[in-house]
Amino acid sequence: MKHVCGIVGIVVASVMIAIPVVSSAESTLNYSVNNRYGGPSYDGQPALAVTAALVEAGGGVGKFSIVAALTQMVGSSLADAEVAKLTKQYGKALVAKWITGFNFSVEDSLRVATKAGITLPESSKDLQGKKLAEALVTAGVDPKTNVFWAGLLYDNAVSHKIHDHVMNDIDAKYGEATDMATHRISNQAMYDLAHALGDGSVKLATLH
Repeated sequence: MKHVCGIVGIVVASVMIAIPVVSSAESTLNYSVNNRYGGPSYDGQPALAVTAALVEAGGGVGKFSIVAALTQMVGSSLADAEVAKLTKQYGKALVAKWITGFNFSVEDSLRVATKAGITLPESSKDLQGKKLAEALVTAGVDPKTNVFWAGLLYDNAVSHKIHDHVMNDIDAKYGEATDMATHRISNQAMYDLAHALGDGSVKLATLH
């Protein structure tokens, strides 16, 4: 299956690259407690180095943009093509909710983490572009089924507890429809990304 049209996806985690990375090891996955929008939850420590790299790629704290992050990872042609593909698939209004929800998720996660005394490390120059894109895909894939789940990615990025907190904040500020769109479209976008990067083994989540 060829995906000439690109990629997309959101907040963070890890992959096997030139620096030490954390993946969704089965020992830290909780299959008895699913994420709100599907997939197992992740009980391990967040991969803050990758989170920092994603934030940097998206413009930095206070200015994060998932579209900017995608552009940094895969180039403007592929990023624009993926947004156009998603817009055709879901409609302009729902994609706008996805972008709003993703951007808010990153900023709110950082706010909650900072309040809890968690600080991000400096962004590594070794984790940019394609390597960062691969890290995001890896972080959200359930090793038992090879399905990508946005909730698993977000758990890896900031912890399951903060992920839950942020979902409640999205519901309160924008409504549950935006929260669901953030997860649903991220599932499709990161599936597209995985296949565009040549990993045809990644499967599409039921929520997409």
